[in-house]
Amino acid sequence: MKLLIQIPCFNEAELLPVTLREIPRRVHGVERIEILVIDDGSTDATADIARAAGVDHILKFPVHRGLARAFSAGLDRCLKLGADFIVNLDADNQYDPGDIPRLLEPLLLGEADVVIGERDMRTADHFSATKKALQRIGSWVVRKLSGTRVGDATSGFRAFTRGAALRINVVSEFTYTLETILQAGTIDLAVAGVPVRSRPVQRKSRLFSSIPTYLRKSASTLLRTSALYRPVRVFSTAGLVFLALGGFLMVRFLVLFMNDPSY
Repeated sequence: MKLLIQIPCFNEAELLPVTLREIPRRVHGVERIEILVIDDGSTDATADIARAAGVDHILKFPVHRGLARAFSAGLDRCLKLGADFIVNLDADNQYDPGDIPRLLEPLLLGEADVVIGERDMRTADHFSATKKALQRIGSWVVRKLSGTRVGDATSGFRAFTRGAALRINVVSEFTYTLETILQAGTIDLAVAGVPVRSRPVQRKSRLFSSIPTYLRKSASTLLRTSALYRPVRVFSTAGLVFLALGGFLMVRFLVLFMNDPSY
């Protein structure tokens, strides 16, 4: 069994070495472990640092294309490299690489196709109350839309079987986290969650500039993805909403007309 650990990076020269040092080189049930760094158009020495650290593969974009495209390109390269399992790990050392065996266990046992590393927001003191609330609400929405039991929909620490990776097709340009769960639920992939450790992020997010921006882009992603993978549900719901609104206006008109014929 071959495991590929992919790490999307954008200007991660400072934190990438720490993350790479903590990645386990032996995991029970896996015969070979290789690391792929996806350099998403970094302007610093990310690729050079990865090469000096001895990573097995580097995929470098000439320009910055965004996290979703880096993730998707990483999956494609991992599959071409013959991966039986793929783990996606952020480069900012937010997640503990020592939890990789925990992520892989449900895959190795055949209990899941996709495994999400779930952070415990109750004990995550480095998250503000606002972020904790948004995480809970967002994960609840994703669970309802996808029909899964994911407890941490925005976690980037996740693992895939080869079969699941072959069926995942990310079209969003913002982030892969929400879309992949919605898609997995739609195509009947078994999705599981396991508890993982998390750490304070050492830098500001490069994915979004503010919480309102993140909410707007996430809502747009959820709407587009739901319309793509569950069109009947989305458009029938929208039709019922407009039908109810039209019915309300019609009833209001009839009531006013009956009470005042001159209306």
